Amino acid sequence: MESTDECPCKSGKTFGECCGPVISGERKASTAEALMRARYSSYVTGDIEFLKTSATKEVQEEFDEASSRAWSKAADWHGLEIIRTEAGQAGDEEGVVEFRALYTANGEFCNHHEVSRFVRERGDWKFADGELVGEKPVVRESPKVGRNDPCPCGSGKKYKKCCGKDK
Repeated sequence: MESTDECPCKSGKTFGECCGPVISGERKASTAEALMRARYSSYVTGDIEFLKTSATKEVQEEFDEASSRAWSKAADWHGLEIIRTEAGQAGDEEGVVEFRALYTANGEFCNHHEVSRFVRERGDWKFADGELVGEKPVVRESPKVGRNDPCPCGSGKKYKKCCGKDK
């Protein structure tokens, strides 16, 4: 990727102004969000080594380079959406970044929604762990009415003989 290309993280900056220098080691990530953006961009550019080195030692020990490389190559990356951040600024020791990584794999559009935790190690931001966020289930606003329950309309009839007749 050229330094003048738009950064894959969709920050609005060029790759050379945003994630490129962080991935190359020319500049440290100043915030947890900056590291998250660089990690996303490293998937897009295929720089899997950065994914490993930008993580804590515990994560590095379990890092699966082959599967990360396969996912990086197989996906058509569409962008990163930062949903929220907690702490993770210059003076903090920990930070949280909730994000969506959008991509297509095997012809299917995917939305990788995660809450990631970052920590400072010897002055450098490191990825510590992440938790996927699933879709929230639909919750009824009122209790379910059974077929033999009184109709909620107040008619005095059973639901199945009143408002539930056509259902």
